[in-house]
Amino acid sequence: MVTGQDTIISDAIDYVKELFAGNSDGHGADHTMRVYHNTQMILEKYSGADSFVSLLAALLHDADDHKLFNTEHNLNARSFMEQKGLTLETIEEVCRTINSVSFSHNRGKRPETLEGMIVQDADRLDAIGAIGIARTFAYGGKVGRPLSDSIKHFYDKILLLKDELNTDAAIDMAQKRHEFMHGFLEEYYSETSQTV
Repeated sequence: MVTGQDTIISDAIDYVKELFAGNSDGHGADHTMRVYHNTQMILEKYSGADSFVSLLAALLHDADDHKLFNTEHNLNARSFMEQKGLTLETIEEVCRTINSVSFSHNRGKRPETLEGMIVQDADRLDAIGAIGIARTFAYGGKVGRPLSDSIKHFYDKILLLKDELNTDAAIDMAQKRHEFMHGFLEEYYSETSQTV
């Protein structure tokens, strides 16, 4: 990345920390930063990807999440990028990458670009493993979901994610996390006297 791009990335980090201040449902700035770091790790294996588009999309991927904001057409993300003077072409590419991330909106669809695949994988990695378990119950607590429904969420979504990843790098990262979730569920059922 060129120097100006480094500054924009730094400003985007500050922006999302401000945007998600006080969020405690698993979709806050800490989640965004983990997705950003996951994206950095995956990018190490894919030199052909546009790192600036990927990293900026990772940072802004939840800036207009329908669960958190009542915005349309990536308004928050676009406003930030317009203020930074990015070209319309770059803004559209980042927004296209952002729009390929959501699990609920992209079920069964593979992103059209390598950048989309990388950021989608980075986000999905943060939905599995120990952090995925923690986020599931944090969100469930916020919306008043009983434990049984949060456990059901494992089967409806997060246990499926490993097999829906796009990049070999993310698949490698996901294996240990996936196994950890199975171990957690076995222990949960053991402690609640249920059977798997």
